[in-house]
Formats: sequence, structure tokens, C-alpha cells
Amino acid sequence: MTVSLIFKIAAVGVLVSVISQVLKHSGREEHAFLTSLAGLLLVLYWLVPYIYELFESIRDLFSL
Repeated sequence: MTVSLIFKIAAVGVLVSVISQVLKHSGREEHAFLTSLAGLLLVLYWLVPYIYELFESIRDLFSL
């Protein structure tokens, strides 16, 4: 995992929290929820290859 990925995840977190707060204060709670969900899905999309690589390494380690 690279440091740039950690910075991208942090940037998405900050951006999503600001957008969610603005949407909540304007009375659009549904849009704020969807924004948070979209941010979560984006981060998971970035992390899935690393999780796959982790499971492959564990499988190779135990020779399953």
C-alpha cells in the first residue's frame, strides 16, 4: 500500500464530510447519506485489490 493511497483516502474522507455537513444543514439528509455511501464505495473500490493480494499471500503462506 502506498502513501499516496492513504492521502487519497484521507482527502475523500474530508471532502465527503464537508459535503455531507453542507447538505445536512440545507435540509437534504438523503443526499448527504448518498454522498457518504458514494465515498465509502469509492474507497472500497480502491482497497479491494490490496485485500485480494492479502488473502492470496495468506493462502500461499499456508499452502492451501
